[in-house]
Amino acid sequence: MIVRKPTSIQGKKHLLDLNDRGLDVQVAQEKVYNFFIEIVQNLEPEEVLQKFKNLFIDCLDSANSNAELGIYQIFIGSNESEFCNTIKRTCYILINNWENSRKYKYIQKLIDLFTGYTPKSSWTNSKKINIFRTWLTNFINSKDCQELKLFATRHDEKSKLHWTNRYSSYLLLAQSTDKNNSKEQQEAAKRLSKQLKDKFKFELAMYIARSQSSASSTNRYKNPSILGDEVLGLIKVIVVRKGVFSYENIANIFIKQTCKQNFKQFKESFLKYLIYSVNQPRFIKLLEQQLSEKLFGWKTNFNTETIDKNLFLRTCNRVIDCMTSENGKQPSQLFVLLLSQGNPLTLVIALLKIVLISKHSRCHLEMRVANIINYYETCPEDQCQWVINFIEIFNITFAIYAENVEYNLIKMPKDSNSSESEKNLDTYRIFSQLKLT
Repeated sequence: MIVRKPTSIQGKKHLLDLNDRGLDVQVAQEKVYNFFIEIVQNLEPEEVLQKFKNLFIDCLDSANSNAELGIYQIFIGSNESEFCNTIKRTCYILINNWENSRKYKYIQKLIDLFTGYTPKSSWTNSKKINIFRTWLTNFINSKDCQELKLFATRHDEKSKLHWTNRYSSYLLLAQSTDKNNSKEQQEAAKRLSKQLKDKFKFELAMYIARSQSSASSTNRYKNPSILGDEVLGLIKVIVVRKGVFSYENIANIFIKQTCKQNFKQFKESFLKYLIYSVNQPRFIKLLEQQLSEKLFGWKTNFNTETIDKNLFLRTCNRVIDCMTSENGKQPSQLFVLLLSQGNPLTLVIALLKIVLISKHSRCHLEMRVANIINYYETCPEDQCQWVINFIEIFNITFAIYAENVEYNLIKMPKDSNSSESEKNLDTYRIFSQLKLT
């Protein structure tokens, strides 16, 4: 006779014991984390969700002044931030495990526990219960809980979401690099950010392939951007520079030519590199005026030193800050001025050129994009279209210059005898392929 181990939520093996009143808060928190790590790996997701709901939500409605407070007893005499950190880290333990096992719908169900929460009664005779209910409500209305919701938006219709959710990969990246977040949150955010970027790259490549094929015109692949069919023309403009004058080749030439310069010479060369081949006089004038002031007066004590990897990276990041957000909270004056010229692609290409000479600056740049998104998140979509347009073009440009995808323009044979077709991008088709590594 085979005796099966109990797996129901009533099984004693999967009960959280916090009866020791003298338990230190940090020790109790570790018991909570270890408990959820164990059950998420051994119980069915529905049982885990019920455990979570019982411990963090239902106990506040079933408790009274004479009842046990369950998991909340470890926070008696503690502060609200300890509670917030505990429930948040517990959520990310569950999210990480369900992500790894591809049980995505339970992540949505976890978020639904918060979005559907309403206390059964707003007031009790227990001061402690009232305080803890306030803490739970504060958490549900907090930025921490909003960050949790990013992990469920993949399953929602985009039209129903706030416009910032279209750019969740950048917001998640910001979570993944924030040292104040738990390792579970950082890992979950990093993983999902990459998944969303890869998904966008794949959908963009498929859309381009299908949209240029008359055979598939009745069943076109979904456009991952909001720019409509004009995205094809934009992509042609972005990839038209190939061969000797490609952005990659110019970047490699810059790196070789500046490797032995001193810091002052390097800063001068950097500015020339950014404006090289830009055909917009007003853009060039703004960039020269604003960056000259901020760059040439920066770290002048290093001016006579030969440029090294550290100074190279810090300079690239410094210029990115000047062109996006200098304080990590609001857009820089230069960002607003450059976009006011009406051509966000020029600014995006300038940022791309920085990343092409400093690949380690890409994370820093995407962090700054996240800062800009956060700054404008309270604005209605129709009032910040100029920022959204910049982000869409940024998305597409950096997907095109991704490490594992190559885009090329191929001239169609039927137009080969036309001299005008050399200048007409409509006579070209875009082809994408995976790069072999």
